[in-house]
Amino acid sequence: MAWIYLLIAGVTEIVWAIGLKLADGFTNLVPSLITLIFIVISFLLFAIAMKTIPIGTAYAVFTGIGAAGTAILGVLVFNENASLEKLFFLSLLLFGIIGLKVLDGKETTSKRVES
Repeated sequence: MAWIYLLIAGVTEIVWAIGLKLADGFTNLVPSLITLIFIVISFLLFAIAMKTIPIGTAYAVFTGIGAAGTAILGVLVFNENASLEKLFFLSLLLFGIIGLKVLDGKETTSKRVES
């Protein structure tokens, strides 16, 4: 369930990031209010997810979803540049997020050196 909360938190991060652009420096009331509401929702869900998911993994996934989703919407909605290089690095980011999810819960063994 924590991963679902984290996924929703990442999606709501995309909403508030786009809302920041539409709020135009918090000069437009409705986008500003929507942005503030989604910031609260996003961080509440993120905090709930971190009860079970390690902080490093949770934060990387949370910000990765937000960054990748916002960049993709920037291309689709705001006609930002969609160069091959940009798409390549976005795909690396998405593969990293998937990799962190796949590796979550797998314990690594390491030897402790005692002196």
